This record gives sequence, C-alpha cells and structure tokens, in this order.
Amino acid sequence: MTSKPATIARILLGLVFFFFGLNGFLHFLPQPPMEGAVAQFTGGLFAGRYLFPLMAAAQTLAGAALLLRRFVPLALAVLAPIIVNIVGFHLFLQPAGLPIASLVAALEIYLAWSYRDAFRPMLRARPEPSLEAARVRPVLEARAAR
Repeated sequence: MTSKPATIARILLGLVFFFFGLNGFLHFLPQPPMEGAVAQFTGGLFAGRYLFPLMAAAQTLAGAALLLRRFVPLALAVLAPIIVNIVGFHLFLQPAGLPIASLVAALEIYLAWSYRDAFRPMLRARPEPSLEAARVRPVLEARAAR
C-alpha cells in the first residue's frame, strides 16, 4: 500500500511528463520566441533531429507509466537524466523556469526516496550476477562454440 503523498507526487510528475511529452509530438502549446544562448542551445539540439523526438517519447512513456503505476522505478530512472538537464537548462540559460524545474526535481527525489528499496540493488558497489545468469552462461557459450 502506498502513501497518499507518494501517490500525489507520482500522479503530478506523471501528468507533467505525459503532457509535455505529448506536446513534443503534437505541438499544442505555443513555443515562445527564443534568443541568445537559449536559441543557440535549442537550435543545436534540434539540428541533430533525433534528440527531441527521443526525449518526447521517453517523457510520454515514463509519464504514462507513472500515471498507471506500472514500472514506477524504471520510469523514475528514465526521467532522472532528463530532469537533471531541465534543471541545468533553467539554472544556466533560463532562470525564469527554475521554480517549476525545482518542483519537478523535488517530486523526482521524493519518489526515488519513496521507492528506494527498488533502487537498492542498483546502488551496490560490487554486485554479483544472479545464479540464474551463471547457469545460463555456459549453455550459451556451448551453443556459440558449435
């Protein structure tokens, strides 16, 4: 059973990323004119032609996962580097958006803490492969040798 604050945070974060992820495909929010370093940075990313669709897809899928309460730790792991970049963008290039970026980061951190047990195995310094993987490896190597 999850706590009410974690449920509220999960739904809020899910709505933010599902909504803005869809906007990356459907363009229903008008884009304000960009100038200076913001225009150069965004123009450079846009010129690559793959990053914005990739981010929109990741945001939409992760937002949907959060809203549906499916694969929540995976969704949080996918969103973490996106949120770091959002905060960095607003910290260094567009400070007016920093309050919202900080709120999104706070929701992410709170949810990561709430789901910390799911991240515990990922944070081991020297993890060992599972016994199942150790049993499958010789079989795969024998097949490859044939």
